[in-house]
Amino acid sequence: MAQLPANVHELTIGELSERSGVPTSALRFYEREGLIRSRRTPGNQRRYGREVLRQIAFIRASHHLGIPLASIGAVLALLPEGVPPTREFWERASSCWSEEINARIEKLERMRDRFTECIGCGCLSFDKCVLVNPDDRLGATTIGPKRLLDP
Repeated sequence: MAQLPANVHELTIGELSERSGVPTSALRFYEREGLIRSRRTPGNQRRYGREVLRQIAFIRASHHLGIPLASIGAVLALLPEGVPPTREFWERASSCWSEEINARIEKLERMRDRFTECIGCGCLSFDKCVLVNPDDRLGATTIGPKRLLDP
């Protein structure tokens, strides 16, 4: 990965892609969604400030954790233009998302525990279903994986 000279304050989309490891198509998408900003040259080429590198790192890390891009965008909108996310910014954002992440973890754990027994929809007849769902009572009242969808 090429180092940027200290006097370079703006990057082309190709340079931003190379430095961030994000394809140019994704960078254009991020821009369309309002996650990052660029300015246009007189020749209509995009130019990105160096702070966008940190914004992209923030987007990628947050999205990797399962945070929806809309939520990421809402948090990034709180940053003044031209200001990169700081450690404190990340800590505030992650504390906001902790409750959502914990709820998702709890839901996944419930799904894991229920799936090992029976999904209770009547479409799978494990031997254990006689104990968990006698006479397919759930199948008579609903369709689909009822036990997985209900909290």
